[in-house]
Amino acid sequence: MLLMDFSASGWETWDVTRRPLIREGMPVLIDNDLRFEDGPGRPRPTVMVNRWLRELPVSGAPAQRTWRNYAGAVRDWMEFLDDRGVQLFGDRADLRAALSMYAEHRLAGEPAHRWDRSTWSLHVQILSGFYRWASDESLVTATPFTFRSGVRMADGMPMKVQRNLAKLRSPHPHTTIKYLERDFTRLLVRALAGLGPDGEPDTRYERPREGARNSSMVDLVLSSGLRRQEFTHLTIFEIPPLPQRPTQLPIEFPLGHAITKGQKSRQTWVHYDQLAALHQYIDLDRAASADGFVWRPPAKLGAPLLMEEPDWEGARINGERRSWRTLRPQERLRLVTREGQSPIVGLQTTGEPFVDWATVLSRTSKRIRNRYEPRFPLASPHWLRHSMAMHTLEDLVKGYYEQAARVAARTDDDAAMALYLSKSDPMMILRDLLGHQSVTTTQTYVARIDTSRIFRKAYQELVDCDGKAAGPTDGRQI
Repeated sequence: MLLMDFSASGWETWDVTRRPLIREGMPVLIDNDLRFEDGPGRPRPTVMVNRWLRELPVSGAPAQRTWRNYAGAVRDWMEFLDDRGVQLFGDRADLRAALSMYAEHRLAGEPAHRWDRSTWSLHVQILSGFYRWASDESLVTATPFTFRSGVRMADGMPMKVQRNLAKLRSPHPHTTIKYLERDFTRLLVRALAGLGPDGEPDTRYERPREGARNSSMVDLVLSSGLRRQEFTHLTIFEIPPLPQRPTQLPIEFPLGHAITKGQKSRQTWVHYDQLAALHQYIDLDRAASADGFVWRPPAKLGAPLLMEEPDWEGARINGERRSWRTLRPQERLRLVTREGQSPIVGLQTTGEPFVDWATVLSRTSKRIRNRYEPRFPLASPHWLRHSMAMHTLEDLVKGYYEQAARVAARTDDDAAMALYLSKSDPMMILRDLLGHQSVTTTQTYVARIDTSRIFRKAYQELVDCDGKAAGPTDGRQI
């Protein structure tokens, strides 16, 4: 079975009266014989699957990568059924028997076909959604899955849920969170800049030409919690301006819906020192990388988008004024200024936009492990986001930001941010920063925090600051 992405390019030459009602880039399943029907009025199952796929963008799955994952999951299931002579919309007993064999095939079969527990559960979730749709469309009389009803709490309210019994139980979410402790984040940022653990130049390592780019961008993510797609496709015009003087309060950092997960606009923040380092990179190292190079996007991305009169809100693109918020990631990679430069923040030394952050982090992690710290994990871009979440939550629990807000309020410095930090619940603040739809998702970080350690540390800092304590200081826990 073939899986390809639809393109309407040249549809006028097809034997159709109008452009097909299929979104650009939508995955399409086609049987190997390239036929969609077995005869007049006898459509094949692929026709129905493609109908389901076309409805995904308006059924809670707006991302193109999600469509591809869903299409791949159903294709694998269809191929497995076809090999065993079972129809996709066949009898429930046959489908359940095939599902049992599919579980054996994917969880205990040959290594080449074997999945881990999370991949299996994800595919079961996709197939469950597909069969629910098929049932609503009267394509099947019953689904091959069995469910158990229950109740869980969401935002303080009871909510009825159904658990698919074919899904395997997974560890509690907080046990799977991968992040870096603060000392490891400092080690990572310094190593990216070509420095040793002490902050001095590493004489055993040739300082990378992109060191300022790598260290400032990673430090930005550790401060703001941006996802890889978000920070990779940022333009220099969307970076918040640097305040005239250093501030203890974080600086607001709005993100447009076109590059965020789920296409939901949100506002995060960035701290002064990290923002200052990023501006220094943009003004010096990035300017040197862009100077003297005329860059054009490769043909596979599409024609260049000429950008003029850029400002904080947007720019005139191919003669039409557009907001940055509406520009999707692939469109941003096609942007070219009048001088022939890309406006993307992270550039290679040739002036080309840089997108391979996973490789940078992997190589640097291995270098740190080999030279300085054998316990250092193999970090990924998403680890940076988790690290920001954990460190921010710890600071919120300790009251760090609330104290800073009180200081700012007395000096009338960013009163809106001060009010937000002093009046809002820590979990609500972190939820907003990360862009989670529900605080239930954000709460997975709480279980990873050693609150007793936090309070002991805060108490000790108070003792050191005042030179005295109201209670015993003989090391007993408080």
